[in-house]
Amino acid sequence: MTSPECKPVNILLVEDDDIDAMGIERALNTLKLLNPIYRARDGIEALECLRNGEIPPPCIVLLDLNMPRMNGLEFLGEVRRDDELCSLVIFVLTTSRRDEEITAAYEKNIAGYMVKSSVSLDFNEVLAFLDNYWRIVELPVQ
Repeated sequence: MTSPECKPVNILLVEDDDIDAMGIERALNTLKLLNPIYRARDGIEALECLRNGEIPPPCIVLLDLNMPRMNGLEFLGEVRRDDELCSLVIFVLTTSRRDEEITAAYEKNIAGYMVKSSVSLDFNEVLAFLDNYWRIVELPVQ
């Protein structure tokens, strides 16, 4: 958020790749976005953060699909079955272009599916898109 009239939105980055996580954080700084960013390395860690209240609402989740322990699709299934978390706004940012994964993710009500190779290597496009999104859209308070 760059202007005071905008509501603060927290970002939960669920990403096991350190290089990609650093790229997202660098894009936040480059674009001078003040949103707090929290990171989980897999779906299990992300669920723990969300269920323990470590991330205050409103929150947008930026989710990788290919992760150890609990992958992104398994995480989506858990979130959508949880009465407290089911309204979370989740965007997928992954390497997979597989139609089955894209369809499965949208069936779990994601807000958007982005393939890492289709966005700029510095992730500025992704963060600029999210910045516009949360400025325009009213998010539910979980």
